[in-house]
Amino acid sequence: MKRREFVLAGLAGLGATAAGCSTAEFHKVAPYVPTPLPVVDAMLRLAAVRRSDVVYDLGCGDGRFVLSAARYYGARGVGVDIDQGLVNEANAAARAAGLSDRARFLVQDLFETDISEATVITLFLYPEMNARLLPKFRSDLRPGTRIVSHQFRIGDWKPDRIEAARAGNRTHPIFLWIV
Repeated sequence: MKRREFVLAGLAGLGATAAGCSTAEFHKVAPYVPTPLPVVDAMLRLAAVRRSDVVYDLGCGDGRFVLSAARYYGARGVGVDIDQGLVNEANAAARAAGLSDRARFLVQDLFETDISEATVITLFLYPEMNARLLPKFRSDLRPGTRIVSHQFRIGDWKPDRIEAARAGNRTHPIFLWIV
């Protein structure tokens, strides 16, 4: 199934979130769609990731944001996903790359995860999930924490910067907020 079909199928089911679905239920309408690597790179650059950062990827999938942040920037990172198989894959990739000391992946509900140590948050979630996370971001993150999102905004919060990343023949919007 192509990404467009994934997105359309997911959007058709988004009414379920208004009914108060749990993250596990929402996962059924928010399938794993990996961010293209050129977009990952552009997002980490936009967030100005550095060695001293702690990068949290909420809905981490195969771990590409955290692994790239650890490999190319020397940052530490934590990926969170509710899919045990994807978390196992990400932890195996970290071990294989010799990054286990800088990258770890957890099976957790992203709404329940303690994100207070994060200095950078990466997202590729539907707008409704991003909006549901906004109160958590405002209460749990320290001033100066950078949040970058692929494709979707965070509720009515105005981004500090908007850029476009190119991958193949597509342009992907990426957004940056600074808490």
